[in-house]
Amino acid sequence: MIGLQLQTEQLTLNYGEQHIIDNLSFEIPLHKITVLVGANGSGKSTLLRSMARLLKPSSGHVLLDDQSLQSISTKEIAKKLAILPQGPIAPEGLTVQQLVKQGRYPHQRWYQQWSGEDEHIVEQAMSATQLLLFKNRPLEQLSGGQRQRAWIAMTLAQETPILLLDEPTTYLDMAHQIELLDFLFELNRTKNRTIVMVLHDLNLACRYADHLVAIHNKTIATQGKPEHIVTSEMVQEVFGMAAIIHEDPFFGTPLCIPKGKGRRIK
Repeated sequence: MIGLQLQTEQLTLNYGEQHIIDNLSFEIPLHKITVLVGANGSGKSTLLRSMARLLKPSSGHVLLDDQSLQSISTKEIAKKLAILPQGPIAPEGLTVQQLVKQGRYPHQRWYQQWSGEDEHIVEQAMSATQLLLFKNRPLEQLSGGQRQRAWIAMTLAQETPILLLDEPTTYLDMAHQIELLDFLFELNRTKNRTIVMVLHDLNLACRYADHLVAIHNKTIATQGKPEHIVTSEMVQEVFGMAAIIHEDPFFGTPLCIPKGKGRRIK
């Protein structure tokens, strides 16, 4: 998989007069899994949307191999970046297979609208997300977790070097969260796809991220390998929460244990 460098340069993002991200410059590591974390409203999803050109910067740039996204055609971007936003909505009656096929449209040509290769890639994407048995079922007849997997299958069918996923574990139970994140981990390791995710669960972020980016106060509070940056002080600053950090007994990654009320066993 070809490597494409995604970065921001003095990026400022606004909602009205309010700064959400202010003068931010950073690079997404090539062929790695980067996870954005932070409190609700910190700007994680806003930043991810801007990196997919779904939100125009107030100032500064998002660059793809040193070229501003604003200067690249929509179809060319769709060949290089695939995004799964929060709460995507599909037309009523659309089947799983019809949705996944949408991922191939950036690759269509006027002289070749659909090919055997397209069909194969769509089948692979549905197989990888365990949806082959449901391919002819309308999305509204699926569970929330199955619908989420269908949208992820569509992004996989797009076959882009960079995947941007906004809270991809939404609607998934614990087992399916791990199953999905394991799948994305293997996709990264075997296909060298650069993956950028927003996750709410700090412990899962620490387990799967090669590079963790903590968003706070309109900018990056800290970034780096989770084992280097996740501390009690970092959690207090970014989330406003007291916690202790232990080592995950399975993976050795940081394990955040928040303080609070609950039943105490003596």
